[in-house]
This record gives sequence, C-alpha cells and structure tokens, in this order.
Amino acid sequence: MGFAQLNTAGWAKTYLVWDEGSKKATLIDPVFDFIEHYLEVLESRGLTLAYAMATHTHADHITACFTLKERLGCEYVMWHSTACLGVTTYVDDGEVIQMDGVRFRFHHAPGHTNDSMLIETDTHVMTGDFLFTGEGGVGRDDLPSGRIHVHWAALNVLDRLEGHLVVCTGHDPPGTEMQSLEWNRSNNPVLNMSTYEEYEAWQIEVSAGLGSVSKIKTAVPANLFAEIPEHIPWLDE
Repeated sequence: MGFAQLNTAGWAKTYLVWDEGSKKATLIDPVFDFIEHYLEVLESRGLTLAYAMATHTHADHITACFTLKERLGCEYVMWHSTACLGVTTYVDDGEVIQMDGVRFRFHHAPGHTNDSMLIETDTHVMTGDFLFTGEGGVGRDDLPSGRIHVHWAALNVLDRLEGHLVVCTGHDPPGTEMQSLEWNRSNNPVLNMSTYEEYEAWQIEVSAGLGSVSKIKTAVPANLFAEIPEHIPWLDE
C-alpha cells in the first residue's frame, strides 16, 4: 500500500492511499483549493482515482470530493446519514470497502459532527477532526451538528483499534509528526480524561480560544449542496 499526505499549505490534511499493483487510488479529505495539485500527483504516479472520501462535513474548507467525482468519475464516500448531497457511496459502521489490496474499514465517530467517521487501513487510521495528535486533543464541538456529550461518549470507538495504527488527522500545525494510536493513548490529554465534566471544561476553553471559523459561511453550504460557489473569498486573497 502506498501512502502520502499531499497538502503543503495550511493546516488541513489530505491523504492519498493507493494499491501498488492495480494503481487504484483513494483521496481522503481532499480540499477544493488544491484539486489541480491532486490531479498532477495522480497523473505523475500513474494512478486512477477510485474513491474520494470525506471523514465528515467540513466547516473550514470546501471538499473536493464532489468535484473529483464529476471530473474523474470516482465514487464519493461518506457516512450513511450525512446531509451532504452528491454522495454516491454511503457506508455504515464496520463496513469495509476493498480496493484490490487495500482495505478500508469505517467507524462512526460522531461529536465534532454527527456524520464524522474514522477510516481505518491495515497501517493507518484517518480520524478527521475526531482525534488530533498529542496536545491537540480532539476537534471542537461547537460547530454545526457538533455535540460535546456525543463526542465524549464516542471516544470508546477507539478501543476497537490496534495501537500500531498511525493516527492521520484532519488538521494539525505544520510540522506535526504523525504518531501511533498507542502513543496518543499516553500523550493525548483527552484520552487521559476520566470524567465528562473534565472534557466539557476542556472543550469550552479550547473553543473559546479558537474563535469563529472564517470560512464556514461559504464552506458549509458548498459541502451540503455539492455546489462550488461563483465567488470563493479566500481564493481571491
């Protein structure tokens, strides 16, 4: 299995996974801003995009999933109860998609959003904004469909996963080194909390410090309705 993180700018992460034999590929959480770069990477590596997967409905960028579906004919994969339009393949908890030699297993992990899911391979787990690396804790729960108590209750989904899996998050500061789930079990403060009250206080404090999400009024409608707006403010900057 081939694996790479493709984004070189910003905090959002996009993961490319491919089967070495068939050259079929999957993009996980692709960002619309970088779609031409993704197409160049696919061409340069001789890969055919079979799937574009979103771990959840993003509030801070426009997904490239529905655009890749339209341009390349790949499947657009999300959790089965997502409100997003344009999805072609809906997955359930524990469901598996086999891309030749690569196996993707999906785990519902709500809280940051109600359609959040983990995407597991034999070596990595893509956590979206459900789990971050180390001191990053987890994603905020004060955005559309986020629920603090649901996120806390859903953390036990991580008990299903083997510790050797490398945690590949939806966001982390540039230069952050990806670590194993076992490492995070020791070093992520949220995974070492024992009560909901402790977690709730942490979420409130962290979310207050982050402030508003500047792209949310453009990104969320675009992702829900699978439409690229005529004007994308941050691309004009």
